Amino acid sequence: MKVKDVMNKDVITCKPDDTVGYLSMLFKENHISGMPVVESGKVVGVVSETDLLKLLKTPEFSGELWLPSPLEVVEVPLRSLVRFEEFKRTIEEAKLKPVRGIMKKTVHSVSPDDSLEEASARMVRYKINRLPVIENGKLVGIIARSDIIRGLSSAE
Repeated sequence: MKVKDVMNKDVITCKPDDTVGYLSMLFKENHISGMPVVESGKVVGVVSETDLLKLLKTPEFSGELWLPSPLEVVEVPLRSLVRFEEFKRTIEEAKLKPVRGIMKKTVHSVSPDDSLEEASARMVRYKINRLPVIENGKLVGIIARSDIIRGLSSAE
């Protein structure tokens, strides 16, 4: 079975100058977790939810047990509120950043005539979940792990 037999031809893409806020909206509205980044008709990168999550600086849990003294009881909610406000600010700042700052610039792709085994091997080798399908330098589709599994299960 070939990539062209199971690939999605309606590829949702973004541009390098699109904001992370716009990108997250595309992910949510289209129920996807990654997409190619296209500029002047050429795939220049790939971006995923993992790339988005790396933007969010979350406070690390120290693992230490902390018991407040009676004088610190008021400080506990205040400390949590400050951390929450810092996290909200980080999210708002991240929404304004351009996709070009978080996308992977190395693009691993496949051809429509490649086999599902070739596509699967490439995903495993590079630890990625989707591959743009490129023919004659043009984006013609995208194939994800779920497409490969669907293709293999229908081949039986």
